[in-house]
Amino acid sequence: MTTDSNGDAIPLVDLAAANKEISAEVLAGMASVIESGAFILGPELSAFEEEFANFTQTRHCVGVSSGTDALELAMRAAEIGEGDEVLVPANTFMATASSVVRTGATPVFVDCDPEHLLIDPEGIAAAITPACKAIVPVHLFGQMAPMASIQAVADEHDLVVFEDFAQSQGARQDGKTSGSLSLAAATSFYPSKNIGAYGDAGAVVTNDDRLADTLRALRNYGSSKKYEHPIVGFNCRLDSLQAVVLRIALRRLDAWNASRRDAARRYDQLLDKAEGIRILPCRPGNEHVFHLYVIEIMDGDRDRVLAELQAAGIGAGVHYPLPLPMTGAFACMQQMAESIPVATAAAARVLSLPIYPQITAEQQERVVAQLMAALRQER
Repeated sequence: MTTDSNGDAIPLVDLAAANKEISAEVLAGMASVIESGAFILGPELSAFEEEFANFTQTRHCVGVSSGTDALELAMRAAEIGEGDEVLVPANTFMATASSVVRTGATPVFVDCDPEHLLIDPEGIAAAITPACKAIVPVHLFGQMAPMASIQAVADEHDLVVFEDFAQSQGARQDGKTSGSLSLAAATSFYPSKNIGAYGDAGAVVTNDDRLADTLRALRNYGSSKKYEHPIVGFNCRLDSLQAVVLRIALRRLDAWNASRRDAARRYDQLLDKAEGIRILPCRPGNEHVFHLYVIEIMDGDRDRVLAELQAAGIGAGVHYPLPLPMTGAFACMQQMAESIPVATAAAARVLSLPIYPQITAEQQERVVAQLMAALRQER
């Protein structure tokens, strides 16, 4: 990426700025773990699990090695597997669907609603077959999917709901926290998430005591007691050193999310008169945490606009350039674009602008100025 006229590139996500806020505490915490030697399933992990369960208003948090593992283990703990179908959004990251595949089940892709680009409850109802066992709504870009409507469909058809809340840590819907409105919810703590580790990490939260016990065994070779393995499990544990980072970051998450909302409001104001774009709105009842700030380029060539922004040092991105059934990984499913028209159209229009808690008003003004210049060239 080159720099803009002011000489400074503006990244899509500025991990260095976040790390600068916490690095001294992290180093001290890591030194303590190194001195203790409690690297695996130690007290730092237990403390983080308790704190994150409290944060999400759930009874249990089970730390695992990634968000992908989190969703897979949640489904396995609920006995989702071979021969089952699981409904997932067509517009999400690969990990949502690959987690389903790893259980032996088959992902079935559902279109999104045209206003918020969240999974469409009507599309869910239309996609249900006798083999369908579960729904995985993704709380996309920082706001929650319509959980009441989704749960109503699930209840009618006796389906299990698992939230993927990797992009909505700290979000709320009608006063209820993201991750608390399903049998189990999976999140990633990939470094760029609203609360990120210094590497891969994830967790499952749940209010179900038995499911939590099964999850703890599954992440640790199927064992809750050393050398006793009543089930086959995996090595999917969250490391103590990552728990140190997450505990420290969690204490700042509410403030960081508030800064993200402030930045989003600033973009809304700066783009209020812009022509040729659409700002994705927040659903009524949602408290958005703006993991991403996404617009649609309605009257132009999104890829050209993206290229011009990047050439000017603006770290814009696309989430996501292809609906999952259009990727090579799922080509064998032969689900055509006609069955997911909204996701297919959105994939050619969406554009993510830089957003992170430390972004400044001046940086946002420069982002919008470059965006407007690129849009004017189209006209």
